[in-house]
Amino acid sequence: MATQSIRLTEMAHGGGCGCKLSPAVLSQILAKMPLAAGAERLLVGTETDDDAAVYQINESQAIVATTDFFMPVVDDPFDFGRIAATNALSDVYAMGGTPLFALAVVGMPVDKIPVDVVQNILAGGASVCAAAGITVAGGHSIDSPEPIYGLVAIGIVDPSRVMRNSTARDGDKVILTKRLGVGVYSAALKRQELGAPLYEEMVNSMTQLNAAGSEMRNIAGVHAMTDVTGFGLLGHLLEMCRGARLGAELAFEAVPLFTEARRFAEMGISTGGAKRNWASYGHEVELPPDAPDWWRGLLCDPQTSGGLLIACSRESVPEVLELLRSRNFEGARVVGEFSATEPHVRVR
Repeated sequence: MATQSIRLTEMAHGGGCGCKLSPAVLSQILAKMPLAAGAERLLVGTETDDDAAVYQINESQAIVATTDFFMPVVDDPFDFGRIAATNALSDVYAMGGTPLFALAVVGMPVDKIPVDVVQNILAGGASVCAAAGITVAGGHSIDSPEPIYGLVAIGIVDPSRVMRNSTARDGDKVILTKRLGVGVYSAALKRQELGAPLYEEMVNSMTQLNAAGSEMRNIAGVHAMTDVTGFGLLGHLLEMCRGARLGAELAFEAVPLFTEARRFAEMGISTGGAKRNWASYGHEVELPPDAPDWWRGLLCDPQTSGGLLIACSRESVPEVLELLRSRNFEGARVVGEFSATEPHVRVR
């Protein structure tokens, strides 16, 4: 079997963070799961749907633990590995942590994929871990019907500086660090309508480490943080609203987009994940009466290895944006504001 004949995206029913269960389905599944609260040193568990678990080991150190894996969002094996690893490490950064090491999670249809393709996937993941200053210390592999790759990521953080998704404050500004459009671009890719420059734009975004998250804990005005992945911008902003018991206003025209994301969305190119997302939480979102349908497609667009969503005081915005732009997050924008209303998002 020739390696170049392998199209990884055709071997999976979904791809990237679009593989995630919808928020509504996940909520039903976890409804009877005991809350993780009760362990004295467990600082962050499952209570607010945060990005990772945090367990305190002493006065100055806490372990950050998370796992993330999915099916291919691109066909290039090395790129797939890079994207999946970047996405997994993002959850550590979103908690304000610094990665320590990772374990690989691998499932491959061994009768359909050549060994060198799997090797390239693992090499892509290892290259990102090396860029993050950590090693892949082990892992687990199985024979599976569809290709799956990701990481268990272990990090460390000062217990007094853990960043949560549930601690935004009334009046905080909402900052998004990466442009939206991964799901729309991936849908265009499957239709073979994504040219090389746009593919490069998408992959560059998905492989940019969210390492700036570990520096946000040093800015006093940063109150909460999460990353934008499979539930889309609206879904993860709603998680922050519910956790903090606040509402949020989102300015659509301020949301940064990939170069051709709007054009593709207006053409009706979208993902099943975006539709599932809207069906799950659309009742908690207020759109303008004249908002076109493609707005929903972009605001609910599943982001594989998306940006950080930061809640910070008005006064700290310049410092946060300066830090982000010094770390090459050129798309970082203020996109909204939290307010003391019932948990929901109002789009204007």
